Amino acid sequence: MKGMGRRTLLLLLCAFGSAKGETPPRPAKGKLGRSPDGKPLLETKDGRSILLEGDVDTLSVLDDERLAGVELEVFGKSLGPDRFEVGPIYRKSMLVLRDGKRLTISYWCDLCSIRNYTPGKCQCCQEETALDLREE
Repeated sequence: MKGMGRRTLLLLLCAFGSAKGETPPRPAKGKLGRSPDGKPLLETKDGRSILLEGDVDTLSVLDDERLAGVELEVFGKSLGPDRFEVGPIYRKSMLVLRDGKRLTISYWCDLCSIRNYTPGKCQCCQEETALDLREE
């Protein structure tokens, strides 16, 4: 019984800690572009440019030329008025916005039927994977 009480208390503390009323940061939206030095950025509707940062896999997606100029919604945290850190790739922190729909960015090998979430060669046949935007 004593151990049960500790577990219940721990669960309540965890639940209270995650429900403090903190609102998650708002996503950033804009057209994917490049800074003068070649870094990925979002060009927002209000004319701002926000440099995008992230893990290696996230940056490989942002560097994919096939996504140049697309409307993106990225999730993560603001690092100031002109910098944004995109969340890790495994959280699917980047979505393409097209025709009122949110599309997940993925890469597909037609030959092997293998899906990846970063651009590059298929892990099986070594052919280049195709960009495949899928409805969320």
